[in-house]
Amino acid sequence: MTEIPEHLLKRAQAAREKAEAEAAPAAAAPAAGESEASAGDQRIPAHLLERSRAAKAKSEGEPSGGGLAVAEKVGAVVAAPAAAGGIPVGAGPGGHTQRLLTVVKSGSIQEVKAAPVDKVHTWPHLLAAEFVASLACMAFTFVFSIFVNAPLLQYANINRTPNPSKAPWYFLGLQELLTMFHPMVAGVTIPGVGLIVMILAPYIDKNPSNKPEDRKFATSLMTVHVMFWAVLVIIGSFFRGPGFNFTLPWRDGIFFDL
Repeated sequence: MTEIPEHLLKRAQAAREKAEAEAAPAAAAPAAGESEASAGDQRIPAHLLERSRAAKAKSEGEPSGGGLAVAEKVGAVVAAPAAAGGIPVGAGPGGHTQRLLTVVKSGSIQEVKAAPVDKVHTWPHLLAAEFVASLACMAFTFVFSIFVNAPLLQYANINRTPNPSKAPWYFLGLQELLTMFHPMVAGVTIPGVGLIVMILAPYIDKNPSNKPEDRKFATSLMTVHVMFWAVLVIIGSFFRGPGFNFTLPWRDGIFFDL
């Protein structure tokens, strides 16, 4: 059950005390005069008074124990006729009468159940998962390095430059671009445009769905980026020989160390 606010309990207690104070003189001296009737007429509508008089006349004509209590005055406590056991008719457990305290609007009751949302805080939800993932990757790398040795070459000879001289695979795409464009275009313009497009991608495609079929722009952008860079790395790794010239791997071999 909903707990009744304190101010409503105080208001009900004050109304109960006022009603008892008004009912005490009425019980001592019957209010049958014209003055009281006229006061009641001013506060109670005429049709309600007629209904009250009819009910009172009907109750006086019925046998004892079957009468109904009729209010002559607004706010007065009605004393119902006692039944055979001494308890007023219509009384609750223990002989207590029931009354309405107040009507509370449903909107004023505070709702404690939180509504589901599609957002979570970065900490601890996201960062905790990323921290666990980084620990797992570090543990895998540590165990892998115990059983597999890194391919180290001999000491570098400053008098002899290896031919072909290739960058690591993650920079081989940029080296391949240098064979096709000016260094300013290959090293600054194209990578810069790619980074700017990827930074602006979340602001261009604002679809919150996680389904690939609903994210056609983001999927297409990532596919073009990966395929463009993968093709450059594959060409630089397998199709470049001495002097970084174009060769066929099935005819001249592969000129890089795994």
